[in-house]
Order: sequence, then structure tokens, then C-alpha cells
Amino acid sequence: MSLEIQELPDIIGVIVLLTLSKGTQLQKAVLKQRIDKICAGFTCVEISDLNRALMEMASEGLIIIENETVQLTEQGTKLGNEWKNLLLRREPVLEVVAGITDGSITGLVVILSAFIAGLTLTTTTFAAFLTLAAVAITNFSSFLLGGITEDLMDTMTLRSLMHYSLSDMPDKIERDKSLLMLKQLFILLHGEISRSNIYAAIICSTTTFLAGVIPIIVYLTLPEPLDFILSLGIVSTVVGGFLVRYRSKRTKVHWKITLFETAVIILIAVITSLILGSSL
Repeated sequence: MSLEIQELPDIIGVIVLLTLSKGTQLQKAVLKQRIDKICAGFTCVEISDLNRALMEMASEGLIIIENETVQLTEQGTKLGNEWKNLLLRREPVLEVVAGITDGSITGLVVILSAFIAGLTLTTTTFAAFLTLAAVAITNFSSFLLGGITEDLMDTMTLRSLMHYSLSDMPDKIERDKSLLMLKQLFILLHGEISRSNIYAAIICSTTTFLAGVIPIIVYLTLPEPLDFILSLGIVSTVVGGFLVRYRSKRTKVHWKITLFETAVIILIAVITSLILGSSL
């Protein structure tokens, strides 16, 4: 089974993969009920259609059927997760990385500004809270509004491609079933996408605040010069150990090159922030 949708069993197979992707076992009757629910009350799929789809999936090694119970194999679980990521755009590591990056840079700017300007404890605390709150709120709104808009546009494009592929089916009855299921499936996915982006926004904003507040707390509570050294050490460890490793793994670039690029980006951001701050 590929990512190409050409006939009714393919649509049913996608629903089965999404339904069982959490590692659960379900009876065929329960799967039929789930599919009927997606059809919004319309009896658009017969039990024979479900059996046909399940037999094809079993022959491809995606599911195991025992005593009318259906369970995904390792290959089926992997494909189900790929479909979930494709349809729902779920990648929680991305939100964490974005939060750590923005929070660490913000914390670094606050610490350097307080150190260079010799700010008092009260002033530094107020500036740190205000700055981190502003960045966290900005990230929340960006991931929520921008993520929903982008994901819905991508989903509409994917739905149009699937609709075009299914429209070529010669059997009108089966074609109508497939198109109805496709329509109802994406109606449900729209709600899932909205919830997924709300979670992403919360994760990113929370990570942003925590990544920035931890080194700032260290800087404010420890004596000099230990406060400055340890706070910068925390930022360097988090950025170098997590962000660089993630970017290097995803881009397939050597970690030394990624470390240099990350250091340059952070250095430019910090210098720019300090210059803007000193000019106000």
C-alpha cells in the first residue's frame, strides 16, 4: 500500500491505519462503526468493502487478522504514523526546537544586557518577565494562527489531489462511496488540525518561556561571577546539545557545520538586540 489513493480500499485502508495507529486492537464490527461514523450517518461502505480492504492490507503485511480482531504490524504502524504526520502535520519536536531557540536567545539577551548595563535585581526581573512573556505570546499566536492556515491549505491541496485520483474510477457506485468518504474524512481532519495546532502553540510558548527563564533565574540567584558563567553555560549546553544535534540530524549536515551556523545566527541576533536596546 502506497501513499497514492486510487480506489475505495485505499480510502478504507487509510482510515484503518489512522484508527489503529495507537497500537489498539479492534473488532471488524467496531471498525465498520468507525467508518460509518466518518460517513456522517450515510451507509456508504458495506462489510464486503471493509473485508476487501482488510484482505489487501493483510496481504501487504500491514495488519494481522485473528478471530475477527484487526491489529497493525510493525510495518503498518510505521505507515499509519506517516499518514498521520502527512494529514495532521504533527511534529512536536519542531515546536520544542523553536521554543528552545527563541527562549534561549531571549534569555541570553536579557543576561548580557543586565550584565553590561549593571541593572538591579528588580529591573532585571521585570525586564526578563516582560521580554519572555512577549516572545512566548508571539510564538503562541504564530504557531496557532499561522499553523492552522498553512495546514488547512496543505490539506485542501492534498484532498484535491486525492479527489482527482478517485474521480477516474470506472465504477460509479464505488466512486461515489470513495468521494463521500474522502469528503467526510477531511471534514473530521479539519477539527483535528485545529486541536493539533492549539497543542503546538501551547508547547512552543511554554518551551520558550522555560528555556529563557531557567538561565535568568540562575543569573539572578547565584553570586558573582558564578551567576554569569553558569547562566551562559546553560544556554550554550541547551543550544549546542539539543538544537545543533536536531538540525544536524534533520538536514544531514555535519554537526560542526551546523554548530558554526547556529553560533553565527545567535551572535547576530544577540548583537542586533543589544544595539537596538542601547539606542533606545
